[in-house]
Amino acid sequence: MEAEELTREAADLIDSDLEEAEALLRRALAADIFFGPAHNNLGVVFLKRKMLYEAANELEWARKLMPGHPDPKLNLAITLEQAGRGEEAIAEYTAALEVYPGYLPAIQGLARAAVRDGREEARLEAWRRRIALESPEPGWSAWGRAKLGHAGGD
Repeated sequence: MEAEELTREAADLIDSDLEEAEALLRRALAADIFFGPAHNNLGVVFLKRKMLYEAANELEWARKLMPGHPDPKLNLAITLEQAGRGEEAIAEYTAALEVYPGYLPAIQGLARAAVRDGREEARLEAWRRRIALESPEPGWSAWGRAKLGHAGGD
């Protein structure tokens, strides 16, 4: 199997079998060390396992190999946020929006960070409205609705 096929197979397992997904992704990278999506997905596997250093390492690789794709930047932002590196996370969410303007997961991350940090953000109300109206995830949709018209606080 080639790297692309192994990575696709692993992606289908990330939510159900992290061990098998990791094994497939390692095989994909053995086949092609420069295949960015395999690095990105391996970073996600590590992130789900709370192995933040390893996740960040893989996601940095993916970010460099896929400069025009928002997902490595988004996943790195989530990793940095979980590691308590909020300003760096915000920079990565912003970078994801630069390559994919309007990318809802990056908007969600920026809005959450702004509310969490109590930052004044001119775009916050627009972000909240967009999250409330467009998020396919009920939790995010409810979060956006609850925050509309309210300043600060979670």
